[in-house]
This record gives sequence, structure tokens and C-alpha cells, in this order.
Amino acid sequence: MTLTIREQKVLQEIREWENRMYNSEANDFQRTYDRYIENAIQQLPQKVKEQVFSNLDNWLFHLHAMIQGSEMQIDAKERIIASGRVFLEDIHSIEDLKQLTIDQLQYIAGQQIIRHRIYSFAQGGISGTGGTLLLGADIPAMAVINLRAVQLIAMTYGIEVNTPFEMMTALKVFNASIHPPYLQSAGWQDLMNDFGGEDPRYFYEGNEDLANITWLDQLFKQLLKGMAIVLFRKKMIQGIPFVSMAIGAGVNYQFTKKVTEFAHKYYQARYLIEKEGGRR
Repeated sequence: MTLTIREQKVLQEIREWENRMYNSEANDFQRTYDRYIENAIQQLPQKVKEQVFSNLDNWLFHLHAMIQGSEMQIDAKERIIASGRVFLEDIHSIEDLKQLTIDQLQYIAGQQIIRHRIYSFAQGGISGTGGTLLLGADIPAMAVINLRAVQLIAMTYGIEVNTPFEMMTALKVFNASIHPPYLQSAGWQDLMNDFGGEDPRYFYEGNEDLANITWLDQLFKQLLKGMAIVLFRKKMIQGIPFVSMAIGAGVNYQFTKKVTEFAHKYYQARYLIEKEGGRR
């Protein structure tokens, strides 16, 4: 099917974003930081690293399944379908959403993106109060918020995430999105190779390993955020730790912004490539 002028423009914008991602390079500070983290992780015994990566993978799979089957997610799915019905009364399922125009889908997806960025901002502010329990819950809460956002963006573009293939794809989207921009291109290319413009598949036949050194890097960054929050939590303004709350809210918001932008570009690209006839 031939794309409309508007769809061609959106696809061109995605191509330009894709080219910027492929052309991005690490600066000197990032290279030094990456070498430091890699050297530190290499000091860990191989069995310990394998166990950590395996546990992270299992945790992500179970968390994804738990979110996907939760009542809250089912309600959100129904709200997305109801939003689509505002534009076209024949919308009765997630698959039917593919009948909408790209601008209508962008509008619905934008609502999900804004909502989850606000959730993330609020979660960071709460963790920024510095309570031990709240800080400990920050990483699981952020994983839930961002995995849920990826799932809902996928649904907006007519993709159910309850099959093994789409479940693994959503996890790979999340995994690729948390990488620095100069490393995201490998994850993007892997996702495009998996999709390939073919008919939808049910089972996933590729590499199912997700966790790697980048995940430990993210955990280290979360640890640094926690240390900054603890350091500034006693600096009160009218009895409220505004500085530590701002740190938590700002870091979490930027994290979710990066995840949702990457996920939105991917599912937009899939929608347009499928509509164009599967050409890459």
C-alpha cells in the first residue's frame, strides 16, 4: 500500500532520527567512563557475572508477564481501544487500531507517553525524599513504569504483546532504549532484523539474552543517584528536601523520556513499514 504524504513525512523523520543515532559517537568522558566501568566489571568472577545476568533476564521476563496480565494494564488496553473509537467507531480490538491514521495514533501514543513520564517524575520525587524503603523500591518501580509504557505504545500501534515474539520484542525495545545513544544503533538494527517486514510471527527464534554490561552500568548510575539523594536529603527548604527530590525526579524523567522516545520510534516504524508493504 502506498503511504500518504503525511506518512511519508513521518517515516522520513524516523529515518533522520535513525541516521543521527547511527552517526552518534561517544565523547572522551563517555569513553573513559565506559572503560572504567568495563574494567571494574571484568574484575568480577565469570560465574558471578553469568549469575547476575541470568537473574536479571529472569526478573525482566517475569515482570513483563506480570504487568501484561495485570488488571491495571487490561484497563489501560480498554482505554486505548476507547480512544481509538473516538476517531473511528469500528474500533473494537487492538488490531483494529491499525485502521487509524498516523496522526491519530501519534495522539493516542502521546497520551501514554506523557502520562508515564509524569509517573516517572513523581516516582523520582518520592524516592528523592531519601527514605530507605522508598529508595529501595525505586529501581523496581522504574522498571514497571517503563516496561508498561513500552507495552502500551506497542498496543497503540495495533500490536498485542501477549505472544512470545512480541513479548520478547518489547523487552528488546526496552533493553536497547536504556543504552547510550551511540550504542542504541546495534539494538535498533537487531530489532529491525527480527521484524524484517515479514508477516507477524508467534514464536521468537532469536537470542533471548538481554542483560549485559550496560545493565550493570545502569544499576551503577542508579546507585550514584541514590548516593546523591542521601547526600542532599538533609538540605531542607521549609522542611522539604527539594534538592534531593529534584535529583530523583529529574533523573527518572530523563530515563523514561529516553525509553519512550526509542519505543515510539520503533513502533511507528513498524506500523509504517507494514503499511508500505514490508519494505525496509
